[in-house]
Amino acid sequence: GWIIRYMHSTGASAFFIVIYLHMYRGLIYGSYKPPRELVWIFGMTIYVALMAEAFLGYVLPWGQMSFWGAQVIISLFGAIPVVGEDIVQWVRGDYLISDITLNRFMSLHVVAVPIVLLALVFLHIVALHEVGSNNPDGVEIKKNKDANGIPLDGIPFHPYYTVHDLVPIVVFLFVFCFIMFFMPEMNGYFLEHANFEIANPLKTPEHIAPVWYFTPFYSMLRAVPDKLAGFAVMGAAIAIMFVLPWLDRSPVKSIRYKGTFSRVAVLVFAASFIILGVLGVKSPTPERTLLAQICAVLYFGFFLAMPFWTKWEKTKPEPARVTMDGGMGTGKALLALFIVLFLAWAPLKAVGSESNFDCGTIH
Repeated sequence: GWIIRYMHSTGASAFFIVIYLHMYRGLIYGSYKPPRELVWIFGMTIYVALMAEAFLGYVLPWGQMSFWGAQVIISLFGAIPVVGEDIVQWVRGDYLISDITLNRFMSLHVVAVPIVLLALVFLHIVALHEVGSNNPDGVEIKKNKDANGIPLDGIPFHPYYTVHDLVPIVVFLFVFCFIMFFMPEMNGYFLEHANFEIANPLKTPEHIAPVWYFTPFYSMLRAVPDKLAGFAVMGAAIAIMFVLPWLDRSPVKSIRYKGTFSRVAVLVFAASFIILGVLGVKSPTPERTLLAQICAVLYFGFFLAMPFWTKWEKTKPEPARVTMDGGMGTGKALLALFIVLFLAWAPLKAVGSESNFDCGTIH
């Protein structure tokens, strides 16, 4: 049983790591821009369904963090005027979180949501097949076809991509197995320490925090004093990504050909998201709350200001054909990663990133 549980928990975190990297790659290469709006919307819907699936699965171990995490998240619906309490009772299936809630969440986690996910993935692939995959240059390869109607810059998925992806798949499996066998808890970030204690409605953990892939949005929720406003901010943080295709007014897709402001904005956005994620697993202090509020403003500012800077900034001309220059190169990629990590580390260090209560520590 232990290997099945660790495979499941490690797989969930690994899956969200891949999802966030996939979303960030789509962000920097403009994969959301026309004609791929529907592909992006289906992808974002999959992301929301995955969050629901992960939350339902998070409750099923029935540990302390499972119980109290469910209590916190479900109670948020009670902030909705007029119908809030009815929604809370409908979600729980009872007047309090009980075995009825657990049975309901089990059915949703194992049957209902996976069926929805399969349908969404199918639609996502169909929509992608219709318009074709994006590329780092943001060039529409279907504009340049040979006499047989085949894109000149198109590459068959097999054997080129299947062989090309074998190396990262093998590396991923090595890392996955190492974590699963030697450090499955990941210091409480994959499996919280408090969740090894059976659920007890009479004992509240001193610090309640969700699993790491929820923490950026949980941090925004906690940064707003009002319950309803915090719930609205958390929901808006996810909803605003759905309208991204209509916010970017740049004539080019890829970050390669966008202006300096776009490049800086993407780095600041990534750093803000990381900071929010880290703060979400830390116990709140006035300094951390202020930093979370600043990062939440930067997060929304990235989207709300995008129509203006993308319209006015100077861009490079987009090539007519896919280039083979290898992109920004390893050196520049590492430099960008270093800048993002530094931008995230410095503010966290300033507010005191150390905490007595990390990810549901038992005290």
